[in-house]
Amino acid sequence: MRSRERESERRRGPVKQQRQVEAQRTDAVPTENTHRGKIALYCKDLEERAHLTLQIEEELTGVLSLEQEIGVDRVFSVPQPPTITHQSPKDFIIDPRENIVIHCDAKGKPHPSFSWTRNGTHFDIDQDPKATMRPHSGTLVVDISGEKVESYEGVYQCTARNEHGTAVSNNIVIRQSRSPLWSKERNEPIIVQEGVSLVLQCRPPAGLPPPIIFWMNINFQRLPQSSRVSQALNGDLYFSNVLKEDSRNDYICYARFPHTQTIQQKQPITVTVLNLDAINETVAALYNETDFLSDGSAEERRPTFLIPSGSSSSKMVLRGQVLELECIAEGLPTPEVSWSKVSGEFPAKRTSFLHFQKTLRIVDVSEADAGEYRCTARNRLASVHHTIRVTVKAAPYWISTPRNLVLAPRERGNLICRASGTPKPTITWAMNGIPIENSPKDPSRKVEGDTIIFEEVQTGSSAVYQCHASNEYGYLLSNAFVNVLSETPRVLTPANKVYQVIRNSRALLDCSSFGSPIPKITWFKDSRSSTLDGDPYVLHENGTLEIHVAQALNSGKYTCVARNSLGISENHVYLEVKEPTRILKQPEYKVVQRNRNVVFECKVKHDPSLIPTMTWVKDNGELPDDERFVVDSDSLTITDVSENDAGTYTCIMVTTLDQDSASAELTVVEQPDPPTDLELTDQKPRSVQLTWIPGDEHNSPIHMFVIQYADSLHHHGHWHNLTVVPGIKTTAHLKLSPYVHYTFRVLALNAVGLSNPSLPSRVYKTNPSAPDENPSGVEGFGTEHDNLVISWKPMSGHQANGPGLHYKVMWRQKDVDKEWTSVTVANVSKFMVSGTPTFTPYEVQVQAINDYGIGPEPAVVTGHSGEDLPMQAPDTVQVLVLNSSLAEVHWEPVPPKTVRGRLKGYKVYYWRERSLHKHNPHHVEQQVLTFSGNKSHGMLPGLQPYSLYLFNVRVFNGKGEGPASSNQQFETPEGVPGRPSFLRITNPNLDSLTLEWGPPYDRNGRLTGYTLKYQTVNISDVLGPVEELALPANETSVTLLNLKYSTRYKFYFNAKTGQGAGPVVTEEAATIMDEVLMRPPSVGVVVNVHTPSC
Repeated sequence: MRSRERESERRRGPVKQQRQVEAQRTDAVPTENTHRGKIALYCKDLEERAHLTLQIEEELTGVLSLEQEIGVDRVFSVPQPPTITHQSPKDFIIDPRENIVIHCDAKGKPHPSFSWTRNGTHFDIDQDPKATMRPHSGTLVVDISGEKVESYEGVYQCTARNEHGTAVSNNIVIRQSRSPLWSKERNEPIIVQEGVSLVLQCRPPAGLPPPIIFWMNINFQRLPQSSRVSQALNGDLYFSNVLKEDSRNDYICYARFPHTQTIQQKQPITVTVLNLDAINETVAALYNETDFLSDGSAEERRPTFLIPSGSSSSKMVLRGQVLELECIAEGLPTPEVSWSKVSGEFPAKRTSFLHFQKTLRIVDVSEADAGEYRCTARNRLASVHHTIRVTVKAAPYWISTPRNLVLAPRERGNLICRASGTPKPTITWAMNGIPIENSPKDPSRKVEGDTIIFEEVQTGSSAVYQCHASNEYGYLLSNAFVNVLSETPRVLTPANKVYQVIRNSRALLDCSSFGSPIPKITWFKDSRSSTLDGDPYVLHENGTLEIHVAQALNSGKYTCVARNSLGISENHVYLEVKEPTRILKQPEYKVVQRNRNVVFECKVKHDPSLIPTMTWVKDNGELPDDERFVVDSDSLTITDVSENDAGTYTCIMVTTLDQDSASAELTVVEQPDPPTDLELTDQKPRSVQLTWIPGDEHNSPIHMFVIQYADSLHHHGHWHNLTVVPGIKTTAHLKLSPYVHYTFRVLALNAVGLSNPSLPSRVYKTNPSAPDENPSGVEGFGTEHDNLVISWKPMSGHQANGPGLHYKVMWRQKDVDKEWTSVTVANVSKFMVSGTPTFTPYEVQVQAINDYGIGPEPAVVTGHSGEDLPMQAPDTVQVLVLNSSLAEVHWEPVPPKTVRGRLKGYKVYYWRERSLHKHNPHHVEQQVLTFSGNKSHGMLPGLQPYSLYLFNVRVFNGKGEGPASSNQQFETPEGVPGRPSFLRITNPNLDSLTLEWGPPYDRNGRLTGYTLKYQTVNISDVLGPVEELALPANETSVTLLNLKYSTRYKFYFNAKTGQGAGPVVTEEAATIMDEVLMRPPSVGVVVNVHTPSC
């Protein structure tokens, strides 16, 4: 037979699981389609789901009370022994200003009655007019108005009994809280030498519970504490060494009694700290009236411990309580305290150091925390150690409490009560509140230490058993009943309950049942063809059917059957497997400039039968209440973005069964703030170092800094770029020019743009000096045939290096003159030399000069005096006609001396004199082609065929063109003709058409005839066979006979010369009158072509 502990789990049924599914089907999920105010509901919903899931896990392990197990007190009238459901704590401190309320509630069938004992004897409530019990409860209420509370202090115990057994509460110790006054005392002033240690004692009155101690001044301000001055655990104030500033007359110790919220204070203590000289002057006068403390000097000294004393001590702490170890040392300079565990490490999550490392605190102490702890006090002179040996004892604590048993007649079971402690606790048993050895004998019951074994239980043997576990540090008491019943099976899960789960998640179908003997649970699906056992189904001890990974095919109707030897019961439930909620398009990381808009997309797929709610959160909190945030069904838009909008945005899609979420970060960027605090250092005549502090980069790293300067001496108010430095630098070494009044400013550049300029630096003036450079852009050229113009780019004031800028202009004829001719001019940009030979090379120089000296040796630049027109035309001009549209011209280059300037090239002028055909009109249009100076021939393209051309050749230089060569002529041969000038169809008839045309405008030779081609075109635009007809050159029309009636024709017509046929003109027409006669010309076909005659 199975053990009764496991069998009892079957009766419980997953009632909490039932609550989980019901919660899933309620309206707990937010229904408002808005992004604000839903976070609390959403988080609460998730917490409840997590909590309910945890409850299911607990339920499957069978950790439930009888009420949770079967709920029979609410559903069926099943006999049940009493169970204590609520009681006051064991150590109950009461407020003397309020009534005493000692809680004791219990349940059972029938409902139990209650009684109390006080200090081990019956407390007759009916005989005490101040004491009452609440209706339907054992809670004891004592009206203490006008009474002494001390008369009601004591140890109370509640008893709940009905006809099936008796349950008892813990022993509840009632004590009143106490906040006694401080005993009157007179605190003598304390005079102490500077540098020595000092202890100000508090010694508060004993209270219940103990008071909380703190030190304040007369203005109720806490006294500052430090590693030098700190409060001990007993409330005393310790000075490792005193300073003159410790002198005051209002050291006041306060004691706050937390239960009554009252504060008591000690009389103020006066402390005067004197140095040794002051003590020698005043000690005689004060000695008879005060206690003079410490006759030592204020010299530095090694650390010693004020508390604890000696080199070692011991401490005992109970398991689960707080261990506090304290070491306070004196010395000069102030010692620093540190801690270590001799035989191990501190429990990291439970350890803290308080009062400037002087107190070691370990919470929730366990046996592993026993051992030796060492505190070390150290200053620069020495160190001292103290070892504290910690032992851990333990009041009794439960390993396992006895659990209620529901047994059928003749079944067996065990009550197991296991507890531990240090020392090991003693286990005793009682039945219905009476020691078990004094209870009626029961042959079916056997006690073996911490276990009671029941064999062949009989009807009427129900009872409540008490397990006591005790040692010198405390005791435990636990009630557990044995209920002997005969009941047919009952399924407690609501009928036709619908479970909804998400695909691929776990499904738990509840079959909570009750019966005695314990019912056996079986499950069926739909047609009941077979029991559900084995993969994918798992049947738990409590009757719950689990599908570990639910799929759509698992949806349907399920039946659970509960049966025992007394009968059978069944119930139907339904499982619906839903599609999971998934975010298909997640929001993406965004970087956006301030004042622009940003859109986060969040597209979701969910089961259509579930109601979704989309929520957006920012940094795990609600979105700002701002109209700039616009939430749509699948997006979040933020307009006019500000820096405060940066953060992590999460879209959360919640249904009644599941949820999905995705996050993206928003980074808001903008131009950097301008740099600040410009400073000039390392000042030298030609350089200075500029430093600055960068402004806020606004989430976009600074790439570089742009340094600008203004010159208030020469260009006031104008800023110029000086240099740039990388964004990681905040200093620049600037090279400077003489005779400039510099002001600097700095701009920062990031990916967004430039910052505003910084505030200008102070003015930095450089001294004048001789020029460092000469003008640039020096040139020598002529504007007339007998002059030389020397020009340059004037130097700026920034380049002048000093006042009085002017220029020395120098020139000489190259390879002829050895000496330079020079002239000094003002601050201009050119100088003209007259009377020079035509186009002669000259060497020129321009040198800068100011009031402080001359510039460096200038560079020599070669130029030429002015040009004149060429003197001679090209000789030996010839032409070669290559084809009807291209000819090649040849000439002999002119002698260089006759060019009288820089040879630029040759120009060929040509024009069409006339056509060689008598019908074409005379037309002249001159054209020019230019060829480089190194050429002696060139091509003339685009000529008209069958034409007479004239041409000449000229040389040209920078001044202009020379004389033209004599005109030459050539003729171009024939070419193919142009299109006929027009083509039209006239006189359409049933079987004939007449075509008329005009000769080409561009005959390009002698016409030899025309070619006409034509073919039929049906309604589908399919072309028939081509007919061809040759026509003489002097004809202008033709009539085609014997054509097909009601037929459309397409015609192709062109002219011919001796060189070939010209381009085609097309046209269409039909042989019937009522059809549209003309169709638009085909693409690329021109009708009535008109080309101007050449």
